[in-house]
Amino acid sequence: MEYTPSKELKEFMFQFLTDEKIRRFNDIVDQRTRHITVVLEDVYQAQNTNAVLRSCECFGVQDVHLIQNKYEFEIVQDVSLGSAKWLNIKQYKEEGDNTLACFELLKKQGYKIICASPHENEVDLNEINIDQKTAFVIGSELEGISSIAKDNCDGFMKIPMVGFTESLNLSNCSAVIFQHLTNRLRKTNINWQLTEDEKTAILIEWCFEVTGRRDLLLDYFLSKVDSNLNQAP
Repeated sequence: MEYTPSKELKEFMFQFLTDEKIRRFNDIVDQRTRHITVVLEDVYQAQNTNAVLRSCECFGVQDVHLIQNKYEFEIVQDVSLGSAKWLNIKQYKEEGDNTLACFELLKKQGYKIICASPHENEVDLNEINIDQKTAFVIGSELEGISSIAKDNCDGFMKIPMVGFTESLNLSNCSAVIFQHLTNRLRKTNINWQLTEDEKTAILIEWCFEVTGRRDLLLDYFLSKVDSNLNQAP
C-alpha cells in the first residue's frame, strides 16, 4: 500500500512498540549511512549475497544494490539472520544491461563508483577518498567485476594483503571494506548520517516489520487522517 512517510505516521506506529524498542530503533538509525553503499554484480551463491547483507546491516550501511544480469537474489535466513528487513535493497533485473542501469542511477544520486578489483590503477583501501558519496562494487565469485563495470566505474580499489593468497571470499571482502570505511567515516567531519526525513521513512518501515500488521495499521492511520480532515472547520 502506498503512503507518504511523516512524523505523524511514525508517532502513530511508535504506540505499538515498547519504550526500549523505540530507544533501540532511534540509536541504530542514528548510525545508519547512505554516504557509502555497496553494489553486488551477479553474485550467484546466495549465501554470499546474504552474508554481505548481514555485514552491511552490522556496520550501518543502509542501502544495497543487487545487479542480476544472470543470477536472481534469494534470501537465506540462516545466513542473513533477518538483516534484509532492516535494509533498503534495490534490485536490478530488467532486460538489457542492469549494470549500466545501476551505475546511471547511482551517478544521478551523486555517487562515485569504485570497483573492488585488482587493477593497474587501483587505490589501497586505506587511502581511498570518501569525501564524496561512494558506491563500492563487488563482482561475482568466479568472474569478478564485468568489463562493462570496469569501463564505466570511476576507479578501482584493493584490500592490502601480506600473505600468499591474493584474494578474499567476496563476503569477507565486503566485511573488511565496510568495517574499515564506516569506522573511518565516523571519525570525520563528513555529513554521513541520514537526513531526518530519511530516518523517519526507515523507522516507519522498521515498525511495520516488527508489528507484522502493515496494511491493517496503515489503513487505520489513513482513515483517521481522512476523518480528521473531514471534521476540520
